[in-house]
Amino acid sequence: MAIVDLVMPKMGESITEATILKWHKQPGDTVKMDETILDIATDKVDSEVPSTAAGVITEILFKVNDVVPVGSVIVRIQDAAGAPAAAPAPVSATVATAPIAVAPVYQAAAPAPVAEPATGGGMKFYSPLVLNIASKEGVSMAELERIPGTGAEGRVTKKDIIDFVAARSGGGSPAPVAVQMPAPAPVAAVAAAPAPVVASAPKPAPAPQPSVSAQGNVEIQEMDRMRKMIADHMVRSKATSPHVTSFTEADVTNLVTWRDREKGNFEKKYGEKITFTPLFFEAIATCIRRYPLINCSLDGDKIIIKKDINLGMATALPTGNLIVPVIRNADTKNLFGLSKEVNGLANAARSNKLRPDDTQGGTFTVTNVGTFGSLMGTPIINQPQVAILALGAIKKRPMVMETPEGDVIAIRHMMYLSLSYDHRIVDGSIGASFLTAVANELEAFDPNRKF
Repeated sequence: MAIVDLVMPKMGESITEATILKWHKQPGDTVKMDETILDIATDKVDSEVPSTAAGVITEILFKVNDVVPVGSVIVRIQDAAGAPAAAPAPVSATVATAPIAVAPVYQAAAPAPVAEPATGGGMKFYSPLVLNIASKEGVSMAELERIPGTGAEGRVTKKDIIDFVAARSGGGSPAPVAVQMPAPAPVAAVAAAPAPVVASAPKPAPAPQPSVSAQGNVEIQEMDRMRKMIADHMVRSKATSPHVTSFTEADVTNLVTWRDREKGNFEKKYGEKITFTPLFFEAIATCIRRYPLINCSLDGDKIIIKKDINLGMATALPTGNLIVPVIRNADTKNLFGLSKEVNGLANAARSNKLRPDDTQGGTFTVTNVGTFGSLMGTPIINQPQVAILALGAIKKRPMVMETPEGDVIAIRHMMYLSLSYDHRIVDGSIGASFLTAVANELEAFDPNRKF
């Protein structure tokens, strides 16, 4: 009987690890070819891993919530149809027992690095498992950032945080390891000082939240995994970026009139429905080319300007959670190409069929709060991006218009647009100018254009 090793598959171009969510099979169970053995999670996207052989499961090498590197053996299957074969070399001790490198916390459009405060510009990532343990044990972000990570690139592993909690509950705190901290020499020298001296002068831990009474007529719901990740991502973004929000309004009457007239012809010609979203994306991509600083990220004191314009499209899931699939190189696509991608990604999100790569690599995010009836919003930046645009509901309003014969009052289709941006990089003049450019682009829409 041959033994077949099932390895953790590579679920996307930038995916190096995945978290095991659920085992559908156990040792001794019979499995068919392509039958689902386990569910895994990468970022916000959950995926099923099928069997690559028919036979009997002989060994499962990881547990639920373990973070497993791509390519690691996770299951061994005894293939009843195979010829006798030498048993494969056992999984190395470093894979089976060493601390596993944790997966990046987020990437709705890309993984979200969080800069360590006052530690020399280093970047740390925390897996959902590490964050859950920190939350349950009352470990603040300030404490978490001071834990020396033994994983790849200094990442904090499950073992690291468990050891930290154990040391703390025993009345002490593990001493920082200076060689593992990306700090300059003066900071490292402080780190080697006696325990009362704090190495990186961290921000004081936030005061504990007051307990909420569960008495009376209440219902208590546990946050699901995605909601916990979203909550953490939002808090980190507000703590990382000083947010500023600018507002403007746009007369989109020409755009609305054109779509109402041409949507039937567009669907008949291309087989795709045309919504307002690809029309908005077309204008936004055009304006990003004029204001490239809107399309960047920050790495310490270095500004990384992205040459590709990859637009994230905030999409509501049936569960009420939010996910951000990405349209890559949006500025190179025509209206049909944008419509096809917008419709395809939206449908895949609603049916839970997004691939891990579908949420990677975003450089700028757009959220349409008008879908839910909101006139405007103050969106939170999707880290590590530096800006996010919110589109409000399109409403008919009486507006004063200038004509050769004088001013008149006319009924126009109006909408508000709001841009939240990271004031460390984007000043008000650039942020407001970009937002005004988008509004002007929408107002200048040609009602006689051909598709």
